[in-house]
Amino acid sequence: MRIILGVDPGTLVMGYGILKIENNKPELVTMGVLNMKKCDDPYQKLHTIFDSVVSLIDEYHPHELAIEAPFYGKNVQSMLKLGRAQGVAIAAALHKGLSVNEYAPLKIKMSITGNGKASKEQVADLLRRFLNIPQENMLPQLDATDALGAAYCHFLQSNNPISSAKYKSWKDFISSNEKRVHK
Repeated sequence: MRIILGVDPGTLVMGYGILKIENNKPELVTMGVLNMKKCDDPYQKLHTIFDSVVSLIDEYHPHELAIEAPFYGKNVQSMLKLGRAQGVAIAAALHKGLSVNEYAPLKIKMSITGNGKASKEQVADLLRRFLNIPQENMLPQLDATDALGAAYCHFLQSNNPISSAKYKSWKDFISSNEKRVHK
């Protein structure tokens, strides 16, 4: 059995989702959000993120963290805040001994929907279907399903035989398997 903690970092709302993988089948353990909109102190928010990630790890005992990479936008201040939130979540995971895996939003959307420009709603709906989550258990905050998407993307990527292959290109494969190549 393997447990993956997915995190969608943010300084206002942080989403989280936890998947249990048994017999190569993913199952939702929990998902939710950490709402920090009422907190004005930016350093207190970072402390809250760290403590919350540590608490999730202590409660659910995940083996790996899958975290959404910051989206590159035009607002530098927003990017700095998001980068800090992501860094604190990663630091909490490393502090507890988890391996860390980072995925771009485009990669997460592509791996789940086949479309890197899919909407958050499309991602949430497909995750609901893939994981057999009853509609009434879906949260209105899409940060939770974004985090679950990071965990699901990591499940898919880590089960992809191509991603774990020792060959980085066709040239590597051919040079290592010359007897298998017919000219």
